[in-house]
Amino acid sequence: MSVTLRNTFGTLHHVSATNPAHVTGCDTYRISHATTISPQLPAFEDMVDVLQENGLHTRPEGYGVIFLESEEHELTYFGPIEQIEQFKRDNANGPATFDHGQGVMCPRWLQGKGWDDVVPRTTWNNKAHGAVADGVGIVTAFAHTEDPNAEVIVYEYEGAWGPEGTPGQMVTYHCTACHKDTIYDSGHIHENTSPHSRRWTARQARQHILSAAKHGVGGRHSACRPGNGAMLRAVNALARDMYGTSGNPLPDTDDTYCATQGPCSIIREMRAGARPPAYRA
Repeated sequence: MSVTLRNTFGTLHHVSATNPAHVTGCDTYRISHATTISPQLPAFEDMVDVLQENGLHTRPEGYGVIFLESEEHELTYFGPIEQIEQFKRDNANGPATFDHGQGVMCPRWLQGKGWDDVVPRTTWNNKAHGAVADGVGIVTAFAHTEDPNAEVIVYEYEGAWGPEGTPGQMVTYHCTACHKDTIYDSGHIHENTSPHSRRWTARQARQHILSAAKHGVGGRHSACRPGNGAMLRAVNALARDMYGTSGNPLPDTDDTYCATQGPCSIIREMRAGARPPAYRA
């Protein structure tokens, strides 16, 4: 089954010809950090292993390194030290560009010995670029293929794994067709530590839509299954019975609850340029 996923927010990305959930790159990246590495670093040989393995370790004197990122992808550029030093000088006076033909690209930000001390811990939304706060804001969004009024939205937020937990920077996605709250599914909420966190979350958002396209909204095997307020009605009935009241303490529909106390309330604040309170902390 061939399904085209349409962006409603963020940069259009290229995907695998056989898997529209697998992003292979995009046309525009943001430069997040530029640095240099040299043999004087104790971990230099470990750091250039990825180049050595691919026969690309051609600069024994060291490398200039640039970390690039998009909403759903990341790259590491290795070039001449002097090129990156010039780039840093140019960039001090305003956004600069560089000739990537002078070096080579690695299709991820590297990890491990040496790199963990160099690679920046960044979020897509940051205050320096106009976000309400570092790590708070919408990353990207996709039109739902089965519900013309719905989106699947990837967003960075401040929150905890569960009620009364310690808040931190998180990233997850939310579908406005089914209003599932991923806070209850640890497989769909991630610590927001790098572009890889966002890339994986966006992949899950894409998979959610593809599942709906294949199995329908509410289908037995679909990931997109609205609760239709069943849990809310059960909680309201229990509360009425316990306290002998006739009113409901919670809204009795998922979309209303989500708009006031769930992910939709967070997303609404972000779109309005406000900083939502830490979620579930």
